[in-house]
Amino acid sequence: MIEVWYTLVDSIFPFGWVEFDFMKNALLAVLLVSPIFGFLGTIVVNNNMAFFSDAIGHAALTGIAIGVLLGLGDPLWAMLIFAAVLAIGITWTRHKTGASVDTVIGVFFSTTVALGVVILSRGGGFNRYSNYLIGDLLSISPQELTLLVVALLVVLVFWGLFFNRLFLVSVNPAVARSRGVNVYIVEMLFSILLALIVTISIQWIGILIINALLILPAASARNLAANMRSYHFLAVMISIAAGLTGLFLSYQWGTATGATIVLCIFILYLGTIAWKTVRSGWNKHRSETDRVKSTTDHKAG
Repeated sequence: MIEVWYTLVDSIFPFGWVEFDFMKNALLAVLLVSPIFGFLGTIVVNNNMAFFSDAIGHAALTGIAIGVLLGLGDPLWAMLIFAAVLAIGITWTRHKTGASVDTVIGVFFSTTVALGVVILSRGGGFNRYSNYLIGDLLSISPQELTLLVVALLVVLVFWGLFFNRLFLVSVNPAVARSRGVNVYIVEMLFSILLALIVTISIQWIGILIINALLILPAASARNLAANMRSYHFLAVMISIAAGLTGLFLSYQWGTATGATIVLCIFILYLGTIAWKTVRSGWNKHRSETDRVKSTTDHKAG
């Protein structure tokens, strides 16, 4: 299957930088990861869950540490299980105690990160896992691409089944409950999905910047979108455009791909702020002009 992708890329992209197999793999990874983060980011931004996704990302250190303690060659499964347990713990504690979201996440975040650092630093072994901090998208293998394909399919199925309820919960949880939506279950399922996707992507994106890849496309799209449909579409398009640009620039400059993509998205974000400011000023000016004209016409009449 991967050979079909290689052939397709060779026929579509007449560029020297895609002649290498590792760049073809990275290109496909960007096209798979970008829609995932574009879709999930819209709900993260709407629900003010930026701190949650950041906590999950950093808590991956503890998942790695657990994998090391268990003697696992690949700590991914330990990371996934720990991320799911952490997501469940945060959501359960917030609903049962009534504590603020920031407080609950802050408690879990600081504790889990400290635990992970303590375990990994014991015996000076922390440096062996420092690659998780910045990630390496160019090292992704065809087998790992299969995992991303599965992740994208899971997100799309979840979106189709739960989006209306997710949107209602993000707008007004009380109204959602009045319409029979189990807010606790919906938030729990989304938290687990988000935790798993973030954890899967960390090894290629990096712990330090993965949250920006979630937040910035959605934040940029919200400055431009006129409705919910365009909001999701723009978030995905911005994520893909920045991903492709960042991949190309990282290859040319020899820089970390994930970080370069984030910088590209940030530039787009600044552009959307400028556009929103100009549009708001123009609408205000036009409204004032229409008001003055209406007043003048009224007096003349």
